[in-house]
Amino acid sequence: MRQKHKGGEKAFVDYAGMTLDWIDIKSGEIFTAQIFVGCLGASQLIYTEATKTQQLPDWIDSHIHMFEYFGGVPEIVVPDNLKAGVTKAHRYDPDINANYQHFAEHYGVAIVPARAASPKDKSKVESSVYIVECQILAPLRNMTFTSLMEINTEIKKRLSTVNSQLFQKMKTSRIALFEQLDKPALTPLPPTRYQYATWKKATINIDYHFQFEDCYYSVPHQYIGKKVEIRATNKSIECFHDNQRISTHMRSYKKFSFATIAEHMPKNHQEYAKFSPERLHIWAAKIGSNTANFVNHMIKSRAFPQQAYLACLGLLRLGHHYGNLRLDNACHKALLAGATRYQQVEAILKNNLEEVPIHNKTKDTPLIIHENIRGSDYYQ
Repeated sequence: MRQKHKGGEKAFVDYAGMTLDWIDIKSGEIFTAQIFVGCLGASQLIYTEATKTQQLPDWIDSHIHMFEYFGGVPEIVVPDNLKAGVTKAHRYDPDINANYQHFAEHYGVAIVPARAASPKDKSKVESSVYIVECQILAPLRNMTFTSLMEINTEIKKRLSTVNSQLFQKMKTSRIALFEQLDKPALTPLPPTRYQYATWKKATINIDYHFQFEDCYYSVPHQYIGKKVEIRATNKSIECFHDNQRISTHMRSYKKFSFATIAEHMPKNHQEYAKFSPERLHIWAAKIGSNTANFVNHMIKSRAFPQQAYLACLGLLRLGHHYGNLRLDNACHKALLAGATRYQQVEAILKNNLEEVPIHNKTKDTPLIIHENIRGSDYYQ
């Protein structure tokens, strides 16, 4: 019995059995191109292209190119039970690959694999594969290609002819039926293309960050210790918990870098998120150049700048108690002594050592700065 399909409802996809070879000019290596074939149910409009493999990234890219060729998205895509798209075939409840499913959600299309041992489910694409093999691939089999691009250029030329030729028993063509039946019913393409992603499972660390390829990304702190799934594209990193996205970051390629969103921190940590080495330097420079230099030395002496922030803030607050001039002089004295700690500047100020002339010391008697060492004025 002939199956009837309404416009824009279904697209059928598969790979052809026939392949084409291409030669890498530089290495002389021969590669075998796989041939993706898709068609719409109502108009039988065909799309086909050569890909490097039948693996999931190429499989999904071919779907994207097919939708763009159609200029819209059907309601349903019917694949064969290819391993790239279907992780576990089942007549009633097949398991769809997670990436394939996310691709489908991005385009708002349902993936309904053809049932095993049900040839009628995929008869449309099988007839399209036959047409592609006979009318497009067969004429190309004796040609020499040096890239996938060359193969697809030739395929595109012949595909246009196939879709424009009249059916044997109807005075119309696939492209004419497409304009009449499928095109008006297709869903518009989304604003952005789907990006293929790598998935990884992770556990949120005690510092509310997870690690992906030597970089660290934050999530809301309440997810500490939770199991999550990470979706990474070449531009972004997304984190999911119980199928809900809980954070999104621009992907970093700088090893051991941290991407932290202030709102993800507990309130007692957010206080320090507004600080940066540059901002602290600007504040210190308002007190004096020696203070600014000392702040820079404090930050550089730590493995991570954040470790010095609290000490830097404490140093700057000394100006409120002792005055900015005394603080700047004390920082100058500390720099000459090679000091890098808050306590050392505080000791200079407490003991009025900032005015002690440096030239009174010899190389054998370096200035020793410690909170337990008192100045000469202490005993007067």
